[in-house]
Amino acid sequence: MKQKRMVTMILTAAMVLSLAACGGTQESPNHTDDAASKQITDFVDWILAANESTTFLMVHTQLSRDLRLMGNIYSSLVARDNHSNYIPNVAKEWSHDETSETWTFKLRDDVTWVDVNGEYKGDCTAWDWATSMEWILNYHKNGAENTSMLIELITGAGEYYEYTKTLTEEEGRATKGSDKKFLDTVGIEIPDDYTIIYHLAKPAPYFHTVAVGACMCPLPQGQIDELGVDGTLAQTNENMWYNGPYTITEFIKGNSKVLKPNPAYFDKDCTLFDSVTILVAEDNNRVNELFMNGEVDRCEVTAANLRTIWGNESDPWHDYLVQTRPTYTNYQLVFNFGKRDANGEMDEQWNKAAANEAFRQSIYYGLDLKEYWAAFDFINPESNWTETFMTRELVNFSDGTDYVDRLMEVLGFVDGPRQNDELAQQYVEQAKRELSAQGVTFPVKMEFYIKSGDQVELDNATVLGQTIESIAEDYIDFEIKTYMTSLSQEVRTPGVASVLVERWGADYSDPENFLNQLVTGSDSAIYSILLNKANDITDPELKGVFNEFSQMVAEANAITGDTDERYEAQVQAEAFYYSHALMVPLRGNSLWSMTKENSYARPNTYTYKSWETSTEPYTTEQYIQIKNDFDAGKI
Repeated sequence: MKQKRMVTMILTAAMVLSLAACGGTQESPNHTDDAASKQITDFVDWILAANESTTFLMVHTQLSRDLRLMGNIYSSLVARDNHSNYIPNVAKEWSHDETSETWTFKLRDDVTWVDVNGEYKGDCTAWDWATSMEWILNYHKNGAENTSMLIELITGAGEYYEYTKTLTEEEGRATKGSDKKFLDTVGIEIPDDYTIIYHLAKPAPYFHTVAVGACMCPLPQGQIDELGVDGTLAQTNENMWYNGPYTITEFIKGNSKVLKPNPAYFDKDCTLFDSVTILVAEDNNRVNELFMNGEVDRCEVTAANLRTIWGNESDPWHDYLVQTRPTYTNYQLVFNFGKRDANGEMDEQWNKAAANEAFRQSIYYGLDLKEYWAAFDFINPESNWTETFMTRELVNFSDGTDYVDRLMEVLGFVDGPRQNDELAQQYVEQAKRELSAQGVTFPVKMEFYIKSGDQVELDNATVLGQTIESIAEDYIDFEIKTYMTSLSQEVRTPGVASVLVERWGADYSDPENFLNQLVTGSDSAIYSILLNKANDITDPELKGVFNEFSQMVAEANAITGDTDERYEAQVQAEAFYYSHALMVPLRGNSLWSMTKENSYARPNTYTYKSWETSTEPYTTEQYIQIKNDFDAGKI
C-alpha cells in the first residue's frame, strides 16, 4: 500500500540540478510559521530492503531490524522516556531487596491480548512472562536466541537451559512455564496473576533496565496452544497475538507494512497515529527521493545530496537540513578470524593475516578515517570520531564520569584519534616479515560485502577501501563483493567476508551488555559466534588472547558490590581488547536528515507512540531550537 501526501510545493529549476543524483526533478517545501503545531495523523516511514524483518516473534531475535517493528506490537514491563529514564509500562511499579538480588514487579490488570483485528484473545498476566522465559531457555524451542542475559542474571536459568538439551525434541516442546520443573529450577515466582518475582544469580541494581528488552518480552501460552511450537516460531502478522500499541494489518515482504492502533491498548493517555505505513526502499538515494516527493516523512540525507544541498544556499531544501538525535550505537571494523571461501574451504591466507597481531595493529593505528567520516557528515566529520565499542550515556561512575570518557583516558586518546603513521608503519614491516615466513603473499586480499545495487553502500565501501589500502603500498587489496538478499544468510553465517562493518546497541544499562558479545565460550555472544568466529580460532596465541579477555570480563562482571570497581574493571577489559586490535572502532552515528518528526521528543526507539510531528518539514533553525530545549530539559 502506498500513500502519497504531498506538502505544498514550488517547482524550481535549481532543484532539477541539485537532485540529479536522485534521478529527476523534485519539489521544494513551503514551510509556514505554525507548521510545527500541525501533527501528522498518518505517518509514513521507511526501511531499506537489506533490513527487512526476519521474524514476528520478539523472543526469537536480537536483530535491530526485527526489534524496530516488534516494539510496536509487544508491550514490555518497563519503558523509557525521551531522556532515557525508566518508567512504568505493563509493570506499574517495581522494587528490589537491599542486595538487588530479588526483584518484584507489580503489573497492571487491564492489559489484554488481541488478534490482528483487535479482537480479544486473552488477558495479559504474569504467567506470560514465565511462559516467555521458559520458551527462551528451552533449547528445543528457541535454540540459543536471547539466552545470554537470562543465563547471566537469573538463578537456575543456565541449569534449565542445559536440562532442556537432555530432552527429546518432543519432550522439550511439550514443556510450559507453569511446569513444576521449570518453576523449581529457575528463579521466577508468580504468586498471583499480576505479580512477578525474579531471583537473581548476583546483585544487579540495573535489572529493571533489562525489563525493556526482548529477553523479557511476554509470550502467551494461549497462543502457543493455538498455533503450536512450529506455528509460533513461524507466526505471521495475521495469526499472532498483540498487546502493544499497534497491530500489523498489512505486511508485504519486500514492500509495505501498515500498522493500525490497537483498540484495546492500555495506555489511554498516549497519542498514536491513525496509521503507520513503512515503505521498503532499495537504498538511501531512493529514500531521499521519496521524502522530497512527499511520500515518506523523514530521511537520512545521503552524502552526495548533502554536499549538493549544503553547498547551494538557494537550493530549496537548504534550510531543511537538520541533525537529528543520534542513536547510541558505534560502528566497528570486525575481523573474521575463521573466513571461508566461496566453496566453504578455510581461507588460509586471510586467516593467517587476521591472526597476526602486527597486521591488525597496522590497521588499527594506520587508518586515517577523516574521509570515511566525511562520507557520512562532511560538514563536521569529527563528530563521528569514536574509539570504543561502548557508547556514551549508558553508565556513569559515582563522580559523574561517563564510562566512555574513562575508557578514552585509559586508552590515551582523549586529545584526538589513535592514528599514528609512524607506529603503523612499524607494524606493517613486522607483519610483512612474520606473515611472509608463514607463506602469506602480499597484498593480502580483504573481501568486503555490500548489498547488490546499493549505490550508497558502494560509495561508503569505496572510501573505506581506499582508506585501508592507503596504509601501505601493495599491503592490502580491498575487494568489494556483493550479496543479493540477506547479509546474515549469505555473508555472516557462511563467514565469507574478511571484515564486516557492524554495530551494537545496548539492551540494558550495564557495560556487560556490550562486553558479553565479545567473549569466547558463550552460546550467545553474537560477535564471537556470528561475526568474528572467535569461538573457532585455532591459532594458539590468538586463542590465548581471547581467553584472557574473556576471563577479564568474567571477573569484572562478578564485581557487584561496588559499581565504580565494576566499571573500572570493565574499562580495563575493553581497553585490553583494543590493545590487541581485536576490533577497530570506525565511527559514531552522526547523520544529517530531513524530517517531519521531532526525534528529541520521543524515546530513542522505533515505537511510534506519543511522537511529535509536523505536517511540513522542520527547518534547520527549528531543529537547533529543539535540541537546545532538549538539552535544557524543556522537552
